[in-house]
Amino acid sequence: MKQGKKKTAVLTGMLLSAAGIASTFTTSFALAAPTGQAVVRTKCQACHAPLEVGGWSRISESRRTPEGWDMTIARMMYAHGIKLTAPERQSAVKYLADTQGLAPDETSGYRYALERRSSVVEHFDNQKVGETCARCHSYSRVALQRRSEDDWRRLSNFHVGQFPVIEIQAGGRDRDWWDIASKEVPALLGKEKPLVSKSWEDWKKRGASDASGVWRVSGYRPGVGDYEGKATIKALGEDRYAIELTMQYGDGRVEKSNGTSVIYTGYEWRGAVKQAGIDIRQVFALSADGNHMSGRWFAADTDALGGDFSAIRVAGQTEILSVSPAMIKAGETAKITINGVGLNGEVKFDNGVAVNKVLSRTDEKVVVEVKADASANAAYSAVSIGSGSLAKSFAVYKKIDFLDIVPGNPMARVGGNGGTRPKVPVQLEAIAYSAGADGKKNTADDIRLGPVSANWKIGNLNKGAEEMKDAKYAGVIDGSGLFSPADAGPNPNRKYGTNNAGELRAFATVKDGANTVNSSVPLVVTVQRWNDPPIY
Repeated sequence: MKQGKKKTAVLTGMLLSAAGIASTFTTSFALAAPTGQAVVRTKCQACHAPLEVGGWSRISESRRTPEGWDMTIARMMYAHGIKLTAPERQSAVKYLADTQGLAPDETSGYRYALERRSSVVEHFDNQKVGETCARCHSYSRVALQRRSEDDWRRLSNFHVGQFPVIEIQAGGRDRDWWDIASKEVPALLGKEKPLVSKSWEDWKKRGASDASGVWRVSGYRPGVGDYEGKATIKALGEDRYAIELTMQYGDGRVEKSNGTSVIYTGYEWRGAVKQAGIDIRQVFALSADGNHMSGRWFAADTDALGGDFSAIRVAGQTEILSVSPAMIKAGETAKITINGVGLNGEVKFDNGVAVNKVLSRTDEKVVVEVKADASANAAYSAVSIGSGSLAKSFAVYKKIDFLDIVPGNPMARVGGNGGTRPKVPVQLEAIAYSAGADGKKNTADDIRLGPVSANWKIGNLNKGAEEMKDAKYAGVIDGSGLFSPADAGPNPNRKYGTNNAGELRAFATVKDGANTVNSSVPLVVTVQRWNDPPIY
């Protein structure tokens, strides 16, 4: 995500429910359905006239992600009464995402919205667009579309027709909003987010990647830790796949999952699996060469909880996927696990880290005992095995200088209590840093050491929160940093009988030898989100 002094940051609680859309994408494989093109022709053509150059009015003037197209089709169903079966809806999304999708570089920087990453702070590429559009929904919702300038202009007209009070909402009354929205912004978006782009034209020529085969997997689950494993993917035809996945965590826990997926636009993996008895959704992206895959998986009913995922196809190459743990203190000895494929050859570290002995090894996992010289500088170390190398994958440190709590602007939501909206928790983590050679934190030479165990507590954020006793009523935090919000209210035991929302501060304390390192972050507990589309 691009950042800069002239960018405007806006806090967006990206706690989005993806269960519906992922289910649409990955179910009903065995049911016969017409082709997506036939669905569009028979169901959409009544309102969207065929064009002389091919395609249909409005439909052919935009490109979107699979989630974007599914949102459009859902709106056609509830607002205009279009009747579609689940297989028809899935076929239409598949056809439109394949023929009018986004190239990989066009989604770069905004995949947090697709991957349902919580409590993201967005940064605007364009101040004018951000101020006009992102006061009602996320900036990513705009950035994950491409349209002709005329269609961006029609979208402005649609907003006024669909939401007639938009012009008198905050951010619209202090300027000539309609002139900006109908003239300036469509012209900007027509140039910056155009319908026709070289990236898309080049990508269309590639065709879909075949994901079938055996994959070496690695990842990280906040609050739990690193995992590694293997995935076996089998083709079912028409870009559909079955996946069996085994993940082993550092504490010895093993989780197995199996399910199905669809690949959209040649690289967008959308999976629905049962993992350790829980319904999980997978949002991954395949690399251009089809041999790497990365993204995030999350619980279908609580998408704030999940894990990062990366994988390499097992194809005879040598490549390091991950190193765990990823830090060592100068002068100490540690057991390090290196995951990857084709891991044959001598194991080497640099920056004063020596390999004492190899404890175990296979082609996919090597466990070594290493020692960091007491005089080693606080710096990153590359790790290599034979011809494979991974830069900045391992860190040597003298001491933990400071902590960064992530997410940096956490937002939880009350729920449950017999209501229709589930609670939205927040998984907090303490990330340790060395200040680097200059000894100053938050400078260019800071060294990220990684997540560390911490003691957690919550308190009131301000005087108003103290008066309302927010820390007593808004929720609790456990030893892993998982904050669980309270039930939805109103709560008759609270002052004024208010809801269990609150303004809190989360505190983390980490022991590093004789030193104690502390950090804290504001934690907002707010009410349910009733309007919760795939891209908010």
